[in-house]
Amino acid sequence: MLKVQFHNSGTPLRRILCLGAHCDDIEIGCGGTILRLIREFPELEFYWVVFSSSPPRKREALEAARMFLENVNRSRVQVRSFRDSYFPYEGKAIKEFFESIRTKFQPDLIFTHYRRDLHQDHRLISELTWNAFRDHLILEYEIPKYDGDLGSPNLFVGLDETLCKAKIHHILSSFRSQAGKQWFSEDTFRALLRIRGIESNAEGRYAEGFYCRKAFV
Repeated sequence: MLKVQFHNSGTPLRRILCLGAHCDDIEIGCGGTILRLIREFPELEFYWVVFSSSPPRKREALEAARMFLENVNRSRVQVRSFRDSYFPYEGKAIKEFFESIRTKFQPDLIFTHYRRDLHQDHRLISELTWNAFRDHLILEYEIPKYDGDLGSPNLFVGLDETLCKAKIHHILSSFRSQAGKQWFSEDTFRALLRIRGIESNAEGRYAEGFYCRKAFV
């Protein structure tokens, strides 16, 4: 397994685009990696986009973004209200919004949904990410859910206990509307982090898994 370490000198990593179909997707899919990047690259700039929300969930999403981006000097957070579960039928409007993102922000790294995710909203966001950003490093994150579509990631980011606790705390304390759902629990989030840590032989025991289709070294 090829292991790549983050370094905070001489890196072109400055701007990160985070894309999530729903209000907790970014945090669940790559929240630990975001916290690690912020810790190691304090000058990062973030553009954080959530595509679907209701007024109550928007408040939760803004609170979660605030917690995850607390130590970032430059960030922009947008929470839109495209209709949940109907993204394929709102594709034209969502694609136009993608074009507006592309004209405003040129990222060095993009986090988006896994292309084979069984949720139709997730798949569309992944597809349009690749349509809009043709020459960028894109990492596709995973979301545990009822559909049982977890696969075998080919890129891992190791996390220590501190980062794991912070990720889980921020998610559980921000998205209180989800507390009654049987999957929304600390053991769900920690279990997946531990499994990916085993698969990657992570020194800190935990990891987040991603799918990287193309990378230039």
